[in-house]
Amino acid sequence: MLLLASYDIVFQEVPGETTLALNLAGCPNACPGCHSPHLREATGEPLSDELLDGLLARYGDAVTCVAFMGGDACPAEVNRLAARVKTGALQTSAVSKTTPAIPPLKTAWYSGRDRLPASIILSNFDFIKLGPYSESLGPLGSPTSNQKFFRIVGDQMIDQTVSFRK
Repeated sequence: MLLLASYDIVFQEVPGETTLALNLAGCPNACPGCHSPHLREATGEPLSDELLDGLLARYGDAVTCVAFMGGDACPAEVNRLAARVKTGALQTSAVSKTTPAIPPLKTAWYSGRDRLPASIILSNFDFIKLGPYSESLGPLGSPTSNQKFFRIVGDQMIDQTVSFRK
């Protein structure tokens, strides 16, 4: 089960996108120097279909992308929820007569894993960040970073890490 610790609308996590970032708790990676160590704790509320649909009904017209920030403990669930977002499969209970239908949005996953788990279907994502944070190598914007940011095109992962460098 994924736990939603917090969320925010952000502009830097996915270049060129206005992103609803869902910060997922229970991270198993424990990267030294992590900028979000509080996300190691299993706190927050379950990220159910209903909660996700409610967030999309509320913010979907203000964003172009939904990013799952973490979720390494349950990658199959990240994959499932990303598919719902990407296809626009909102439950009708979340959309009222006064709320416009939410179109499919782009999806991103920020993972601390080195490799994609077998449960991840690339077509459910537009962007994927892989790699644990290494304090000595720096974040995505550092030329020495071990982390990689990919744009997904068909079944290809195209390295776009350079887009974080100034």
